[in-house]
Amino acid sequence: MRYKYLTLLCYTLLFTSYQALAQGLPPIFDKTYESQKDSRIRHYLTPKRIVWTSDKTSTSVVDAQKLLVKGSGQADLVHQNFCKMISTADVKPGILFDFGKEIQGGIQLITDQPANQKPIRIRIRFGESVSEAMSDIDTIRGATNDHAMRDFVVEVPWLGSMQVGNSGFRFARIDLIDPDRELQLKEVRAVFEFRDIPYLGSFKSNDERLNQIWNVGAYTVHLNMQEYLWDGIKRDRLVWVGDMHPEVMTINTVFGKNEVVAKSLDQARDITPLPGWMNGISAYSMWWVLIHRDLYKNQGDIAYLRKQQKYLVGLLDLLIQKTKDNKENLDGTRFLDWPSSENPEGIHAGLHAMMVMTMEAGAELCTILDEPAQAAKCKNTATQLKLYVPEINGSKQAASLLALAGLVPAEKANADVISQGECERFSTFYGYYMLQAKAKAKDYNGALNCIRNYWGGMLDMGATTFWEDFDLAWTKNAAPIDELVPEGKDDIHGDFGAYCYKNLRHSLCHGWASGPTAWLSEHVLGVSIVEAGGKTIRVQPNLGDLTWAEGTYPTPLGVVKVRHEKQADGSIKSNIDAPKGVKVLR
Repeated sequence: MRYKYLTLLCYTLLFTSYQALAQGLPPIFDKTYESQKDSRIRHYLTPKRIVWTSDKTSTSVVDAQKLLVKGSGQADLVHQNFCKMISTADVKPGILFDFGKEIQGGIQLITDQPANQKPIRIRIRFGESVSEAMSDIDTIRGATNDHAMRDFVVEVPWLGSMQVGNSGFRFARIDLIDPDRELQLKEVRAVFEFRDIPYLGSFKSNDERLNQIWNVGAYTVHLNMQEYLWDGIKRDRLVWVGDMHPEVMTINTVFGKNEVVAKSLDQARDITPLPGWMNGISAYSMWWVLIHRDLYKNQGDIAYLRKQQKYLVGLLDLLIQKTKDNKENLDGTRFLDWPSSENPEGIHAGLHAMMVMTMEAGAELCTILDEPAQAAKCKNTATQLKLYVPEINGSKQAASLLALAGLVPAEKANADVISQGECERFSTFYGYYMLQAKAKAKDYNGALNCIRNYWGGMLDMGATTFWEDFDLAWTKNAAPIDELVPEGKDDIHGDFGAYCYKNLRHSLCHGWASGPTAWLSEHVLGVSIVEAGGKTIRVQPNLGDLTWAEGTYPTPLGVVKVRHEKQADGSIKSNIDAPKGVKVLR
């Protein structure tokens, strides 16, 4: 009886597998199984260099350089070409690897065959900087396992493979933690997980520093395009809606339409029933409206926009209720960005400007969605709010938003506030809006210099992605992130930071810092969308002190190619190649 049952079960499984294959599914994965497809892929990276070992005599760490040779990822019986880490009661060996650039993912270890076949315990520490990978989790230096485990103990097998980790890092340290053990390592590889999507947008000019900054901004956002559009790949692996705005502008510029944007916007909407504020922050619900306006402008996806209609109309009603005496009167957490968080007058000015911008965007979207009454309410509210201009109180964030909202002349906001001290009191998040305000004031050279000096300052410190926050003053006596910090030097990662990003908790890959990528394409290449979906674009380059610039910009109808060259008389000669169906205004 048991034999007949097993035979029937086998036939059932075979039949199910054949059915699944017929439907293009792997065997066993028929419709009775729930699965979610992940659009990311995996690459394996060999370390670029060994930064440090605990052993200078080659007795407890032997042949570490062999781990810099590309391998196959497969254990074998040859028993050659491996590194040995040998512990004693007094010696616990360690190695620190540099994979050359920031990535999101984990690590894979391929082991050989020491005499003792028991699993071996090791400690793994990931770091966005050398100092973070060399740190302990404590209350002093700020190293943390928040959001993603970056410091943990695992067992590795005898003659096998172990893959572990899910964080943002460039450096990884491995330590043997038990006494009298020998770990034979054939390979140590980073497991790099990312969306395999083409870089449709591009930017090149005669200034290689600007070219690098454009690429690093694009790469920073690319790393944060994981299951959702995150703020950071080490810490803040969350959907922060306000922080998404610069990221979405970069995605529009570099990748075009991508599923992660809608997925993240919808997640924020679905977990925030009205009258709640997204992420508990009133400004972030306003950013949700502004993102949808800019997303529709670039992609022209009316079907997706209509899915937001009910929530959008309700949110706009809620925002209109939060005005009083022609002023914003928002509750919830009142926040622009962290560096401005101790300036309540500046926050009020910024929120007031954002309310104007949101009402105007809301009127635009409601007109598209055939909601004329709501569009009229938004226009009227914006008109009333413009009767009042709050004090800037020295806030570059507020000055930028007031200029972009049309409440203060951009030239005055730039001259009186934004340009004071050049890049002093910039922030990586609101730096994008400071650049936008400078462009509105026609201060293109000033904006380019801030990009070179402020964002370029991170590159000078060894960055391969842009950071959660940055201050040029930090660099005066600092060692770069890819070195052990010498005595007498500041640790650019471990000694600075504030608010939620103190010391090593500071994220060195934050998507909100990508603003120069979108800005350079919009203002230097001069490509802006006039008609939704890229049906009509405007190309008005502003080379500033550059002699030439060229690049591409993705639209739903294809990629636009441009090249601009400054002539001897200062005029600009442009070549524009637009796909069929795209009208170009100049």
